[in-house]
Amino acid sequence: MIASIFQFGEIRPEFSVRVLNERAVRAGAGIVFFFAIVAFMNAFLLGNFQPTRVFVVCFLLDFSLRIFVNPRFAPSLIVGQWMVRKQQPEYVGAPQKRFAWAIGFVLALSMLYLLVLNQVIGPINMLVCSSCLILLFFETAFGICIGCKLYNLFNREQAQLCPGGACELPPEQRSPTSVAQVLILVAFGLATVATAQWVNRTAPSDTLRPSLSAVPADTIDAAELERCKVPEFAKAMGHEEKWKLHNHCQ
Repeated sequence: MIASIFQFGEIRPEFSVRVLNERAVRAGAGIVFFFAIVAFMNAFLLGNFQPTRVFVVCFLLDFSLRIFVNPRFAPSLIVGQWMVRKQQPEYVGAPQKRFAWAIGFVLALSMLYLLVLNQVIGPINMLVCSSCLILLFFETAFGICIGCKLYNLFNREQAQLCPGGACELPPEQRSPTSVAQVLILVAFGLATVATAQWVNRTAPSDTLRPSLSAVPADTIDAAELERCKVPEFAKAMGHEEKWKLHNHCQ
């Protein structure tokens, strides 16, 4: 029983390495990404780091169970497995996944020390959070495990059974991108830029709350000045001007 609890990946006779169900792993990454982006936006836009602190603890517990106990018992993968229970499993190599999750575990440990235990707020937090979001986004959106690719740089034995057969797919069988597709993409980007410029030119003025700079100095009361006092965490992370903008204090 102990051996079946503390193990990483399934042993299947048709594969030479331990494997994981990529569909469940990808679903779990999507679940974690959702809560990560919510916490990140609360910190970045509202200056509220409390959701991030809660998320870091949950993230660390989830990845600890994945790596040191068994992926089957990680909450995000339990939910992910249940969500894809009616889909045909796609088995991928477990060793590279463990390496990739170890990267996430190290990032979570650093955030635990900086943000949760010491409440250090600054650009380093945003850098670590952004790195986690990028790794999770590529995993859930494209099925690309960046950590798995790094695995090949540090291990003599290369990764096997990659998602979508990427490890075994020869270059000549990869889906090509045509010139027409590139031109369409460029045209779409230009159209997006033009639309953004038009929207900015035609944006309605802010009638809900005037900015602090638009109010005569002799009419600004003490309460308004106190409301627009930039908190220390915003100054520490170089977020002062954005905080003023979000709170209509410019």
